[in-house]
Amino acid sequence: MEKANLFQQALDQGKGIVRLAPNWVPRSFCVPGRRIKLHPDDYYVLGGVRGGIDERWFSSATPAKNGPLTGEHEGLSFIVFKNGDKEELLLLKDAVDELKGALIGDRIWNEYQSWPMYSKFFDNMGPLPHHIHHNDEKAALIGQKGKPEAYYFPPQVNNHGGDFPYTFFGIAPGTTKEQIKECLQNFSKGDNKITNYSQAFRLEPGTGWDVPPGMLHAPGSMCTYEPQKASDVFAMYQSLVNEAIIPEELLWQGVPEKDKGNFDALMDIIDWDLNVDPNILETRFMAPKPVKAVAEMEAEGYRENWVCYRSDAFSAKELTVLPGATVTIKDSAAYGLIMMQGHGTMGVWDIETPALIRYGQLTNDEFFVSETAAKEGVKIVNRSSTDPIVMLKHFGPGNPDLSL
Repeated sequence: MEKANLFQQALDQGKGIVRLAPNWVPRSFCVPGRRIKLHPDDYYVLGGVRGGIDERWFSSATPAKNGPLTGEHEGLSFIVFKNGDKEELLLLKDAVDELKGALIGDRIWNEYQSWPMYSKFFDNMGPLPHHIHHNDEKAALIGQKGKPEAYYFPPQVNNHGGDFPYTFFGIAPGTTKEQIKECLQNFSKGDNKITNYSQAFRLEPGTGWDVPPGMLHAPGSMCTYEPQKASDVFAMYQSLVNEAIIPEELLWQGVPEKDKGNFDALMDIIDWDLNVDPNILETRFMAPKPVKAVAEMEAEGYRENWVCYRSDAFSAKELTVLPGATVTIKDSAAYGLIMMQGHGTMGVWDIETPALIRYGQLTNDEFFVSETAAKEGVKIVNRSSTDPIVMLKHFGPGNPDLSL
């Protein structure tokens, strides 16, 4: 069968919903928090030199940028297609290129010619370094796209907070540019102490934060659901975290070759006004917001909250289907989803939440819903009399339903 045909067959097989395979990504500079359900023997299955697997990417047509040892398809999601008596894996990126608006909707395809976001779990035992993601202008200098992102801390994967469940955001008001530049100049001298000039906020399960490009941030040690623009651009601005040295190459990887060694180029990536905003808690924190009246939803057998809603580049919802309920949920845009709790059916698919996953094992916990299927409504049946179904849904830019 021609490959182009396979994509349409996969979409038809799922009645507009495709099943995705787990997509594991290591980071050499991180220690896994071991809360993303990967089998304990598999966190270092790619070898010590690659580091531990501390991320699982969802609905990704974006390759990971992990240096020269990066695997051929690292970071890219695969569709699982039942072809006769065997299961085949098809790249989601190729399916988007082939199916176009039939999968992601004409609105997004016509503007982006791609699926322009992805989400992930990142799960670290300790905090990450204070780092930054570029805006589109700065990212274009190194051939990449800018990267806004957002955090949500699902209760189901945060039975403990790790070593440091606090995240630094921005730069403390009153800090001077000269002080931050001096920290960058001291990067190779041990601890450059850049978080002396930042504020840390305690992380609370069931809440989230918005992180625009140009904002310095040092994520804490909670397992984090992170919708983001389709980019893996970043630069590390902190040199020592949990007594671990950060390689200086990660400081300079976000600037063109000609600007390496130019600390003013690093300073230019920082959106200064955004970072010194005294109202970061008010402007960047995200408590869940019901999509409509809670009593009305519960009477229909479900609850749904916006959990990431401050960025126009993406959005995310948490859907809970109550025990024993059957619901039909409509959305105006295509989305990916990851199961957090419960089991049942969704359209023609069995859905379930595994407790433990081997590296390379297929699951029934991740799917991508086409725009057509989303608009027609997705029927979900909760077969448990006691356990709710909970799923996180990640949408692309300009979600027509987002009007908070």
